[in-house]
Amino acid sequence: MKLQEIGKQLKERRTVLHLQQKDLSEMSGVSLRTIIQVENGVGNPALKTLQKLAEVLGMEILLTIKTK
Repeated sequence: MKLQEIGKQLKERRTVLHLQQKDLSEMSGVSLRTIIQVENGVGNPALKTLQKLAEVLGMEILLTIKTK
């Protein structure tokens, strides 16, 4: 999944939960700037950052490793 798609899903979930970006920042401990970047599909967030956001939003991160 591309960063843009991840950001879109996080933003959609945040919107469904009626949370502002600032609220998500306070609840997750992730900076507001980082949340904005993730939602816009820019930057390269660490897996730990995505885990923090997903936890607050009630989401789960699944990692799939494929061989060629």
